[in-house]
Amino acid sequence: MLDLNHKSILITGGTGSFGKKFIQTTLERFPKVKRLVVFSRDELKQYEMMQQFSPKVYPAMRYFIGDVRDVERLIQACEGIDIIVHAAALKQVPAAEYNPTECIKTNIGGAQNIITAALKTKVQKVVALSTDKAAAPINLYGATKLCSDKLFVAANNMRGNRNLTFSVVRYGNVAGSRGSVMPFFLKKKQDGYLPITHPKMTRFNISLQGGVDLVMFALQRAMGGEIYVSKLPSYKITDIAKAIAPSCVQRIIGIRPGEKLHEEMITAADSFNTIELDHHFIICPTNLDYQGISKKDYLNHYQFENAKEVPVGFTYNSEENTLWLDVHDIQQIIKEELNYQFGDNDNLKAA
Repeated sequence: MLDLNHKSILITGGTGSFGKKFIQTTLERFPKVKRLVVFSRDELKQYEMMQQFSPKVYPAMRYFIGDVRDVERLIQACEGIDIIVHAAALKQVPAAEYNPTECIKTNIGGAQNIITAALKTKVQKVVALSTDKAAAPINLYGATKLCSDKLFVAANNMRGNRNLTFSVVRYGNVAGSRGSVMPFFLKKKQDGYLPITHPKMTRFNISLQGGVDLVMFALQRAMGGEIYVSKLPSYKITDIAKAIAPSCVQRIIGIRPGEKLHEEMITAADSFNTIELDHHFIICPTNLDYQGISKKDYLNHYQFENAKEVPVGFTYNSEENTLWLDVHDIQQIIKEELNYQFGDNDNLKAA
């Protein structure tokens, strides 16, 4: 059973949507958590976050200005830290294409700096957030996150006798997060049309809480080197449009550079090292014999969730998924995640 009471946790990129939800969940579930350190660059966002999570009300809260590119500052911030949750990244695909070196410095160099800081201090667990775009990447952002994933998995080879594990969680679009399609469509509906990149496009769906729970699962169970993937429902992008504005015109604008038609979490090449649990998939390290650990050890470790090998050639993508959200499911998610109340004009029966 995971117990974060009396633990000190550092969250990079902690002022983002995930960071806020992770902190809220941790404070609710583990009221005796020792320290929750928000590590990020933006002083204004930290100031605004302090209004919600004030150190006066929540004595565990700390706010560190810093950049994951700065390894010395990271080492300072990691003194006395037990757990690092690494959520900091440059995530906008077009911005990464236009500013590739900046994306590389943050997403790859920053990942290596996290590893260096953990190895130089007494950190015990590191969980890094990844993305579906790291699976067979076709854009720079995805390529940098694939490199980041490889760095964290390989870091387990360098831990020596330290009580330290590195693992990764991978998921796709977070419902209602900043820059995601749901709030974008809610804003665009006022224009009378919604821009659709491709009518056959599909995506996985995960809530912010689902992302936090996946990190919690990794913190509880990780042996080291795992890439965790939750089993998620898919949706069609056109169903998002129908759920939000059924009377709006759907204007096809074409797939943007670096964008996939369907999300992919696990590729056929990953299938040789992937095991399936009741509620998750785990991509095991390719060098399964590091530190004397084998694929059989991972299967035994996760037998509480009926671990088994997936067939060779198995893939996990949003198009071929067996679990789907319909229009009404999507509306319910929008209500819960964005606190949006549909009016009479949004009634699907009237469309």
